[in-house]
Amino acid sequence: MDSIKSIGEAEQEIIEDFSLFDSWEEKYEYIIDLGKKLAPLEASSKTEENKVRGCQSTVWLVAEERNGRIYYRAESDAIIVKGLISLLIRVLSGHTASEILEARLDFIRQIGMTSHLAQTRSNGLLAMVRQMKNYAIAFQVKNSAS
Repeated sequence: MDSIKSIGEAEQEIIEDFSLFDSWEEKYEYIIDLGKKLAPLEASSKTEENKVRGCQSTVWLVAEERNGRIYYRAESDAIIVKGLISLLIRVLSGHTASEILEARLDFIRQIGMTSHLAQTRSNGLLAMVRQMKNYAIAFQVKNSAS
């Protein structure tokens, strides 16, 4: 089995990565670089039902469950948002529904993201987190029914 970092370990890694930068300009460049590395979604996944509601930019988010773990893929038309969703994927992808639902995602506040994002981007970030947790709830419900 592939070793997946715990959510806490992934968050700590991101906090350490961000501590290497002195300015927010450098942090934004890093986020943009992360977005550029995000694998593009296939066109068939860019559907209305995969769009994240509450984001000013367009974000498509797809989740699939394999062996009791949820894996996310996403893409956005905004490069900063693409970087933000890649951070969320790095932390949450590959975990069980209950781990995802219990995740507090403190790293967002600890790296200063909540205070440095424009209100609309902040709302979008919350919308992406909410959608990822909604997928986890859906898989949990589906599995308890079967």
